[in-house]
Amino acid sequence: MSVIAVTGTDTGVGKTVFAAALTVALGAIYWKPVQAGLDDGSDAASVESLGVERARIVPEAYRLTTPCSPHRAAELDGGVIDPARLTLPAVEDDLVVEGAGGALVPLTRDWLFADQIARWGCPTVLVARTSLGTINHSLLSIEALRARGVPLLGVAFVGDAQEDSEATIAAIGRVRRLGRLPLLPRLDAAALAEAFADAFDVAAFR
Repeated sequence: MSVIAVTGTDTGVGKTVFAAALTVALGAIYWKPVQAGLDDGSDAASVESLGVERARIVPEAYRLTTPCSPHRAAELDGGVIDPARLTLPAVEDDLVVEGAGGALVPLTRDWLFADQIARWGCPTVLVARTSLGTINHSLLSIEALRARGVPLLGVAFVGDAQEDSEATIAAIGRVRRLGRLPLLPRLDAAALAEAFADAFDVAAFR
């Protein structure tokens, strides 16, 4: 079993869509250890709608009601996230683990998602927008992950092509530019699988 963590520069950058596509492309298992916010459905349900079989989705360790930082969502639900419960599940196939929010989102008052990735020690993909502000957010995230010894596979961009921004992040961040997933006019399993195959070399993730 090999494990890839998927984190992002911020909330809403496209981690779930990318993680779904990567899971399907690798024939992997998907796990979102902490789900914060249930009113609009879960990310596990989203990846299922994008082609990941339900049998290949590991249930969340925490399902929290409020769509906010996991540490606060847990407190509002009357509890605290225990990092010991975030041990990687034992599965026979490759595992794609999707984080909550950005790389530095707090899981507890003194434990960030980047700390959890470092504990796992697994290769990590940083998902970043191509829109304005991405250079700063991406480079800060890269530095934060590297400071914790997280091995970076590279950056996966989501959005319209911005050649200079993408190249600048790769050069200054000394990180591999894995590819760019475009914004799709129709987001479904077939369209996503086709777009991922066109944009990424799956061998880069093995």
